[in-house]
Amino acid sequence: MVAKSDVGIVLMNLGSPDSTAVPDVKRYLIEFLMDKRVIDYPWLFRKILIEGIIVPKRAEQSAKAYASIWWEEGSPLVALTKQLQMAVQNDMEIPVEIAMRYGNPSPEVAFNNLLKQNPDLKEVVLLPLYPHYAMSSYETAVEYAQEIYRKKKYKFKLSTVPPFYDEPEYINALSESMRPYLQQEYDYVLFSYHGLPERHMRKADPTGAHCMKVADCCHVKSAASPFCYRHQITVTTELVAEQLGLPREKWGISFQSRLGREEWLKPYTAGLLETLPAEGKKKLLIVCPAFVSDCLETLEEIAVEGKHSFLSSGGETFTMIPCLNIHPMWVKAVVKYCTEIIAKEQVV
Repeated sequence: MVAKSDVGIVLMNLGSPDSTAVPDVKRYLIEFLMDKRVIDYPWLFRKILIEGIIVPKRAEQSAKAYASIWWEEGSPLVALTKQLQMAVQNDMEIPVEIAMRYGNPSPEVAFNNLLKQNPDLKEVVLLPLYPHYAMSSYETAVEYAQEIYRKKKYKFKLSTVPPFYDEPEYINALSESMRPYLQQEYDYVLFSYHGLPERHMRKADPTGAHCMKVADCCHVKSAASPFCYRHQITVTTELVAEQLGLPREKWGISFQSRLGREEWLKPYTAGLLETLPAEGKKKLLIVCPAFVSDCLETLEEIAVEGKHSFLSSGGETFTMIPCLNIHPMWVKAVVKYCTEIIAKEQVV
């Protein structure tokens, strides 16, 4: 049991609409898509595009999609994040709160809840629940929390857990969460990651000369690596495949959740699900390691739409491997990452 009376922890996830009602979904989509790190067009153009075109077209459809996966206790992503909070809290005497990048609860609510428990709070450890660095996920979560922290002039120190895409505890947890599913007959394991515009990759490259410019760039060490999403998901996948002993011809990487018409990271998951059966890969296992909590993108986009597409294209079996959620090894990893930051700050 880990204890330190003057420290608090915030687990920060993506977020979700407050309900499946269209107005709530509209509000959520606008907040999400107006984030300059998600759609990085100039503000006025972004506002016209999102509030005038995208959201009016997508809100009702998205509301139906959310309704199809909604739980009795609400959003699966929020419910699972709360379950993770409770599981981590069971291993720590340090208070643990949750926050969302979009929607509720906000980081301000989480910070204030920690202060209510201890007005003399000296440090808060923020753990963004994103294994990989991307401008539109990890970076925006950290920047948003820090912005609130500065505006409210909190007196405690705010420390952040870095991306953990290659950390042994995360790799072990992900591998062991997948292992039971490998006992069944399968032809192929597809690692489906959330996609990003190729433009984002080049924009995030601090060297301006590496990402998507150097041959086999994801396997070439560079100053861009700490900020390169494609490099990091490649590392995660290869480490997991090695740990599970997957033959190279039996696994692959793809990218889902594309928005708009510009070029995104390839190959696209949607396209592969239609072509894999014709290649003889008819018994499919699919996992989504960019997400640590099951959500709309896993429960509806992959487990429902993706399954239908694959089976309609000649596939025989389609098995969606759940996200880490509250897997015991993942809970232990979260505790370790937070306590390591606390210990480091104590030494400093």
